Amino acid sequence: MFDRRSLITGALAMPFAAFPLKAQNLTDEQRSAQKTANADPTLAPDLLLPGRKMAWWRDAKFGVFVHWGLYAIPGRGEWYMFNEKVAPEDYAKLAQEFNPRHYDPDSWARLAKSGGARYMVMTARHHDGFALWDSPASYGHYDAMHSAAHRDLIAPYVKAVRRHDLRVGLYYSPLDWRFPAYFHPKDMPENAAQLKHQTYAQVEELMRNYGHIDILWWDGGWLAHTGTDADAAWFWEPDKLNRMVRKYQPDIVINPRSGWQGDFDTSEGPGPITGPIRARPWEKAFSINNGAWGYTPEDSVMTTDQLVRLLVDAVVRNGNVIANLGPDRDGLIPPKQAETLNGVGLWLKRHGRSVYGTRPGPFQPVDGVYGATMAGKSVFIHIVGWPQDQLVLPPLAGTIVDVLNLSGETVKWSMTSDRLALSVPTMSRGPAVTVIELKLA
Repeated sequence: MFDRRSLITGALAMPFAAFPLKAQNLTDEQRSAQKTANADPTLAPDLLLPGRKMAWWRDAKFGVFVHWGLYAIPGRGEWYMFNEKVAPEDYAKLAQEFNPRHYDPDSWARLAKSGGARYMVMTARHHDGFALWDSPASYGHYDAMHSAAHRDLIAPYVKAVRRHDLRVGLYYSPLDWRFPAYFHPKDMPENAAQLKHQTYAQVEELMRNYGHIDILWWDGGWLAHTGTDADAAWFWEPDKLNRMVRKYQPDIVINPRSGWQGDFDTSEGPGPITGPIRARPWEKAFSINNGAWGYTPEDSVMTTDQLVRLLVDAVVRNGNVIANLGPDRDGLIPPKQAETLNGVGLWLKRHGRSVYGTRPGPFQPVDGVYGATMAGKSVFIHIVGWPQDQLVLPPLAGTIVDVLNLSGETVKWSMTSDRLALSVPTMSRGPAVTVIELKLA
């Protein structure tokens, strides 16, 4: 038996057999439920951004996630190291193969822009502990600068996203599978202190060295893959951690997965979105690749219609959507994922005014039937299912001066004191959603 605090080939060793494997095969939805159940996050309301500083994020509605790292080399998803019990010293050898010859963040940002996204978030460091930037704080020099790439991969990403007039986001996971104390922090205080120090120092590097950053997307703020992010607040001290973030980036939008409540809520996985309008801003996060967030070569891909449906169901409930791409080891986006995203962009070119810059209402959504958004003097009805030949809604306060199908076809409508009825021919209905604009006087 070896000392679990010892360094092996530059990485902190972790004997996987000693750790509980309870979470290794959880689905995205199960992980999301486990993280949010019974949560009592650190509130720290003074850390919250005021509404005027959150407005751009609420207006943006749609973002693109990128999960990319060493795990793109084996091509079996971002949890490959843990799920397949790869020892840290063996997994670390992938760094000497990681030389993405086609890495072109400008093409990534261009794709996100053409897909209708208004912001991007990239995994600066995932649970495997490998940093995509030159990180002096990384234990064992476990970063892109000391890999076969021999360069910082975050700096060109940040510049490319800005160049395409998108908001810049960085993902960071304090979880690091190289540290056995992640699973046993109270039993291994020295190793736990190293893990925590690395987290604070690396986040400080990201917040200090890349100019203005718009979004910090935390993940992995739990411990031992159990409980909730809030349950681990005693260890990570998210109040202290996020105050450091705010010191360097006072206007950054922060998600809730550090144990602090965050500026918005997060829902993970591609499951259906149901229920009433939510009081807090929130974001639905899922991967276009149905099998994993990181690159896999053979999994099925979400269709454009499926993504549009999730986008609409989120927006009418006060939410955003962030859809993930998983580039391969060379930095190329799989064509089918790009095709889906480009399809969303085409849909948004015609229907974008019913999405961007809107707020939910005036009607509560009806699951599987419709929801509504508002902007200026327009109300947009997003119809996802026709229960009969016409859709009957509550009456609107105010005078309707025109009714338009955003696809360009005619809409028959009538309004009385107790109802508003809309009718669109079957051939004129959209495959995923039909959007009707009600113009008010």
